[in-house]
Amino acid sequence: MSQEPQTAADPDARSGRSPAPTLHVDALLDDPATRIVVCCGSGGVGKTTTAAALALRAAERGRKVVVLTIDPAKRLAQSMGIDSLDNVPRRVKGTEDRREEAPGESAEPGELHAMMLDMKRTFDEVVETHADPERAAQILANPFYQTVSGGFAGTQEYMAMEKLGQLRAKDEWDLIVVDTPPSRNALDFLDAPKRLGSFLDSKLIRVLTAPAKLGGRAGMAFLNVGMSMMTGTLGKLLGGQLLKDAQTFVSAMDTTFGGFRTRADATFKLLQAPGTAFLVVAAPERDALREAAYFVERLAAEKMPLVGLVLNRVHGSGATRLSAERALAAAENLAEPGIVDQADGNADVRNSPETDGSSDSGPEDAAADPDRPVDELTAGLLRLHAERMRLLAREQRTRDRFISHHPEVAIVEVPALPGDVHDLTGLRDIGDRLAAGHTELS
Repeated sequence: MSQEPQTAADPDARSGRSPAPTLHVDALLDDPATRIVVCCGSGGVGKTTTAAALALRAAERGRKVVVLTIDPAKRLAQSMGIDSLDNVPRRVKGTEDRREEAPGESAEPGELHAMMLDMKRTFDEVVETHADPERAAQILANPFYQTVSGGFAGTQEYMAMEKLGQLRAKDEWDLIVVDTPPSRNALDFLDAPKRLGSFLDSKLIRVLTAPAKLGGRAGMAFLNVGMSMMTGTLGKLLGGQLLKDAQTFVSAMDTTFGGFRTRADATFKLLQAPGTAFLVVAAPERDALREAAYFVERLAAEKMPLVGLVLNRVHGSGATRLSAERALAAAENLAEPGIVDQADGNADVRNSPETDGSSDSGPEDAAADPDRPVDELTAGLLRLHAERMRLLAREQRTRDRFISHHPEVAIVEVPALPGDVHDLTGLRDIGDRLAAGHTELS
């Protein structure tokens, strides 16, 4: 196993604690049994970039991959050199085979496709697939349907389940990588079957479907006798035409609703099954790791297969032996004439009468000192180093706190990069760092 990187100011800060197990990314991506990887996490932690990097690495190691983003931001398309993404998988050009030659290894190249969930288009596809043409046309033209399919609460999460189920059912790709929306809502798609069931079993739906189920005069009699007050109230709240549109929509969708629930349940079970792997993505910050802990606990409660945590944007330093305190002390000695410097056990006084032969060395002498600009620059660098060491110590404490609560979660660390990732080369770099198994922090 790789050695745990020392990122705290004190190399012994982690003494007495067991390091977290290492997440081996290549083993996960190369395993033909791995068919779905779901990346979840809070916003702003590099989740979309991580999903894209994993998908690219898997494709360049010989797998046929599609990456699906539910986040409407355009980062995924831009990083892959695509003008825009939509509900249809698009081939990503510029991928290459980066596998090492091995005896008997298949030479068939991998492929990378990318797409972004179009909630309404997915809803339309479901209607077109599971209703006869006449009924489908009636549903698609219904004003109430157009409202529901465009933004009804929970529709996005349910349609994400639908699209994932569609992709997996086609069996066209070796691996599906899912980039979920940011924040805790990223796991709302786990609740889609339950939410849909509650919606279908609600009193409102029963009222709207009652006339169609009873049929003709019996239906009207039912409404007139038992439900007239309720429908009258709904008519006032929604408007008579909207209520009529809703009744027509629900009546037309009645048989299709059952298929919705069945498919959602099937996809939910697929997410629990072997072959699915959940990756939680976080940054080494208190709020992000608190969210990560929530994801870990929620996935465990739902019996979803969590494989590990990607800890993004970890800072490091090649000079961890110089603590923040020593760096600040050295900076003060350089910046303030007359402060006693101590190095290697020897003390001398800068700009003292003994060293410059003068009984009074004022600011003019200090300004005339040719070493002052160098000293000031060095002091500034030492202060920057002190800030970096404090940041490292803070990140390490936050990381250790997460590990103490979830010691079973495998972790891979990815260092903070100087700029944003905006092309395939940057995604490859991220993939290489993910697959290293540990981070060479610098």
